[in-house]
Amino acid sequence: MYAAPFFRLAAVAFAGIHLGMAPAAAQNLLGFDDMSCVAWGAAKDDPDLRAAQVAWIRGFLSGHNYALPKQQVSVISSGTIENYINRYCASNPKGSFGEGAMRLSDQFSGRNQPIRK
Repeated sequence: MYAAPFFRLAAVAFAGIHLGMAPAAAQNLLGFDDMSCVAWGAAKDDPDLRAAQVAWIRGFLSGHNYALPKQQVSVISSGTIENYINRYCASNPKGSFGEGAMRLSDQFSGRNQPIRK
């Protein structure tokens, strides 16, 4: 007689735990038409495009600082940004430099974990 409510409660609890572990929604990055690491690599010979890409990443990092005032990205040079994204894209050739910017913000803010909503 008491078993049915117990099993219903257990099923609801299990479903809640299972749903709570659902993967986070993908980030909607507003940036260049092509944010791929391939596009990043191709821009190395176009100083204006590379400067624009680095400026976009600086804006992304500023957005991180705005959203997370207790986990600020410190002052960072454009050269450091470029070197970091070069290494990220070399390790993740099918990735995007937007994803690299996220990992950069993780590392340089002390978070060292993926950004979550």
